[in-house]
Amino acid sequence: MSGRVQLSQITALGTKEFRDRLRNRWVLAVALVFTLFSLAITYFGAAAQGQIGPRSIELTIASLVSLVIYLIPLIALLLGFDAIVGERERGSLDLLLALPITRLELLLGKYLGLAAALTLSTLAGFALVAVLLFQRFGSAGVYHYAGFVLSSVLLGLAFLSLALLLSVLARDRTRASGLAIALWFAMVLVFDLLLLGLLVASGGALGGDSFAYLLLLNPADVFRILNVFSLDDVRRLYGLASIVPPALGQPWLMGSAMLTWIVGPLALACWRFKP
Repeated sequence: MSGRVQLSQITALGTKEFRDRLRNRWVLAVALVFTLFSLAITYFGAAAQGQIGPRSIELTIASLVSLVIYLIPLIALLLGFDAIVGERERGSLDLLLALPITRLELLLGKYLGLAAALTLSTLAGFALVAVLLFQRFGSAGVYHYAGFVLSSVLLGLAFLSLALLLSVLARDRTRASGLAIALWFAMVLVFDLLLLGLLVASGGALGGDSFAYLLLLNPADVFRILNVFSLDDVRRLYGLASIVPPALGQPWLMGSAMLTWIVGPLALACWRFKP
């Protein structure tokens, strides 16, 4: 068997993984969840102020950002945590590796298929909101919303890479699932609280531009800055103008940080999965 990575093998494995997710209706279920929550937030988010429907594209995106930060990382982690360790527990991993494929091709094929399923479910789940925003704000609103959806996909891919890394490192599915939930809590709920506590405990001595760059250590914060900081009204609403330096709000920098979170854990998983 050749030691070279063959794209056809990766594509075939990815296609099988993607079809499995379509067959067990995983894509449909996730798309339905995204659709219901996103429509509810978009259409009824301003009901307390006596208004039905989106008031502005900025506030709509800000509301959906909170939804994405909680849901997409959790879904991505649950999707990929047993990709490798599950095969190992079922005894099918040795059978797969007995085929004329390499470990790298297997891992990349798994990731490709899961990433396609996650991307499709995300795009389908936010499609109806795009129609609603186009009817209300025209093409300009859809342009900003498209950037939000793209960044949501990238956030999911980043946490999917982390999930595959956990799946490679864990010894069994129980530990992998526990690590996935713990990682979700750490990244989504605990990380910002720790930074805030550190800032308060230091009396502001650790503040400044350098402290803000610690946000790059969390893909959820990268996603938040990428979406919220680029919208002036929402940036003032969230108070980010006084916390995040303008240099950190550059889309190319945040995009590069997100790509690093996608490639880095996946590359580490590939290295660790070697025989």
